[in-house]
Amino acid sequence: MADTNLMTIPGAVDPVPVSRDITPRADGRIDLLGLPRRRIAEIFAEAGLDPKQAKLRSKQVYHWLYHRGVTDFDAMTDIGKTMRPWLAERFVVGRPNVVEAQHSTDGTRKWLLRTDDGHDFEMVFIPDADRGTLCVSSQVGCTLNCRFCHTGTMKLVRNLTPGEIVGQVMLARDALGEWPKGRMDVSEDADEAEYTADGRLLTNIVMMGMGEPLYNFDNVRDALRIVMDGEGLALSKRRITLSTSGVVPMIEKCGDEIGVNLAVSLHAVTKDIRDEIVPLNKKYGIPELLSACAAYPKASNARRITFEYVMLKDKNDSDDDARELVRLIREYDLPAKVNLIPFNPWPGSAYECSTPERIKAFSNIVFEAGISAPVRTPRGRDIDAACGQLKTAAEKKSRAERDREAAAAADEQALAAE
Repeated sequence: MADTNLMTIPGAVDPVPVSRDITPRADGRIDLLGLPRRRIAEIFAEAGLDPKQAKLRSKQVYHWLYHRGVTDFDAMTDIGKTMRPWLAERFVVGRPNVVEAQHSTDGTRKWLLRTDDGHDFEMVFIPDADRGTLCVSSQVGCTLNCRFCHTGTMKLVRNLTPGEIVGQVMLARDALGEWPKGRMDVSEDADEAEYTADGRLLTNIVMMGMGEPLYNFDNVRDALRIVMDGEGLALSKRRITLSTSGVVPMIEKCGDEIGVNLAVSLHAVTKDIRDEIVPLNKKYGIPELLSACAAYPKASNARRITFEYVMLKDKNDSDDDARELVRLIREYDLPAKVNLIPFNPWPGSAYECSTPERIKAFSNIVFEAGISAPVRTPRGRDIDAACGQLKTAAEKKSRAERDREAAAAADEQALAAE
């Protein structure tokens, strides 16, 4: 049964993260997913291996986990056969549990996932002609209550662990068949062609799913370090973007300790409107936010800061708003681009999307000022996977309904096998 204790809602103070790097399992085994090599070695030593043996085994297991995507210790062929059962008895290489997988008519894919302690969250994969982007969640729920965002209507339950964050990338690679092929226990004169990596469909990661990444900083940082590690998932930091609603004190730390691209959910250019739609603005206002962006350690013309701007009818979409956006970017001398996001509706939302004509006029004003302002094409709307629509289907579909669907699917598989 799920642990339903909620994290403290911040109000005037920041939420205190839950301090744990592994979610306990009912079977008592330790899930190694999301752990760096040093931590794996520590756990192996605590389980009884001598330090030298623990260090060796951690190096081997780390490679199989992150470079090869292997989840079965028996498949780790350069580890002795007598050692593999010892590992399997004490440890597991997990994945987030898939409750439901949906495909949009435009190719977007969304997964409803469940943690080992029974909490649900979502991730989305968006394929394009020249890239494939995975939208990764950092928390179960969210505490920021941005009024245009469906996720913001959820209560914050807890932070995701590094394993639950990395696990989303692993699961996507599983689904896309993107792990290297071949053996590792081959002799020096073996055919190197046995070990190959397929062309990648998953090329980019955005920390733009459920939650505020900078309110789960340590776990997000540790997860992304594994994703960027050349001996891990080996994805360039230039292909990773972290999106924040404006947790100003953590922005510089993000640049120093993670160093990925920065996206900022701006969404308005005046205090009154941003206070309404992004309540965090009451704590960290536009001047403080843009000053922090100007000082972001990795920002340059080659690596511009992205300002996300959702287009809300008669709220933040006027010509004056566009001109003020240009003025602010120039005042703070920001290497910036602006993503204009047509509002994606959800039941009970208080806003409407700006008209296509209004969005185009807004975009033209920003473009004519020499600032890139493309309009994001909505993706996955039919499965509630578009920007601002993520909210766990656990709240839309009862457990009994999901259990009936799972039983029916199992019956179909059994009949097909006969």
